[in-house]
Order: sequence, then structure tokens, then C-alpha cells
Amino acid sequence: MFPIKDLNKALTTPHVNRMLILANIIVFLVMLLSQSGLIDTSFAEDIDEKFPMTPDDIICGKNFYTLFTSMFMHAGFFHLFGNMLYLYIFGDNVEDVFGHASYLVFYIVCGLAANFAHIISITNPKLYMTPVVGASGAIAGVLGAYLVLYPKARILTLIFYGLPIIVPIPAIIFLGVWFLMQWFLGMYDILLFEGSSGIAYWAHIGGFIAGMILALIFGLKRKRTREARFRL
Repeated sequence: MFPIKDLNKALTTPHVNRMLILANIIVFLVMLLSQSGLIDTSFAEDIDEKFPMTPDDIICGKNFYTLFTSMFMHAGFFHLFGNMLYLYIFGDNVEDVFGHASYLVFYIVCGLAANFAHIISITNPKLYMTPVVGASGAIAGVLGAYLVLYPKARILTLIFYGLPIIVPIPAIIFLGVWFLMQWFLGMYDILLFEGSSGIAYWAHIGGFIAGMILALIFGLKRKRTREARFRL
């Protein structure tokens, strides 16, 4: 399943969501230009060395800032594209409910929860020294919140069933299937590869659950208050 857009128009302009997308793209382009030699190559090397999150550093109480900086780095174009597509589709409505400043805090908290979930899930000692990058955990939090806040919203989805077709799927089904896939792949990764597949599935799971919890505690109340205000 490949999401194209949601049929759920936000009532406010998602300024923070757009800035998050832009920040991720800028960091990726700077890295790409530096690696290609068009700008100072030492800059990319410095970012590569200092910005990814290494679990062993966090456990030893070092470089806590990488829990944040790693959220804005990506391993390649398709990694970036997939993450930004999901953030673009689902982030505006979540920001609509939480408000601009609170949404930024929400996003960062989900990213931190995802990173800690990844660290806790490690079963292969070698992975403690393996750097982690990507916004997937924070974006998974956005998906979790969207599931709680808009379970009936329709997601236009590209499905390959013989021929590719586009169908509207309720968010509770689309995101529920996404979460179950992460859970299955996470278990499969641990059992067969000792977590060394290169994808931090448990970060996705941790971020998703964090997003659901925050939406249940804070988001639903904000959503009801906003809807009551617009009915007046």
C-alpha cells in the first residue's frame, strides 16, 4: 500500500510541518552536495561523525544531542522521500489539533521515544555501536496520533492488485496495517537477523505508541474543544 493523500482538509496552515519537511530536505541536500565535492567535503564528514545517534553513547551518558540531530538525517533519497511523504500527508492534521508550538514539542517527544525504544530493543551487542539516522520514529508518532484523532478519515492509497488501482481506505485500517507490519517485521528481524537488518522497526513501534498516548491524553481534548469552537 502506498499513500497518495488523505481526504481530510486541515483548518489551519501547517507551518511547523512544512518547516520540518524543509529542514530534513535541506540537511539531506547539504550532505549530498558536500559528499559530491561541490562544497567543503569535510563538512559532510563532520556531520556524519557527530550527528547520528549511537546507542552506546547514550547508554554511557554521552552525546545526548544526537537523540535530536539524528532525526534530521537520512541514509538516502528513498529513505528521505518515504518519510517526507508520510509527514506531508498526515502531519498537517495532527498539527491542526495540537497547535503549532505544541506540535513541534509533540514531534520531538515522539522522536526521542522512538530512539529510546530502539536502544531498549537491541539484542545484538554489535548494534550498540551502529549509528542510527532518520525521522521515521518521530513520523511514526504522527501516524499514531492521526489514528487516534482521525480513525475514519479516508486515505487515497495506491494498491497493486494485478494492475495498480487507487482506493480510499479508512485511516484505522491503513495505519493499523502499517503498525502490524512494523511489529511483524520487528519480531522477524530479531528472530532471524538479531536486529541487524538495518531498519529500526522498534523505533517505529515506539514512536507510534508514543504518538497514540499523547493524542489520547492531550489531542482528543484539544480536538473536541476546537470542534466546539467552530460550531459556535
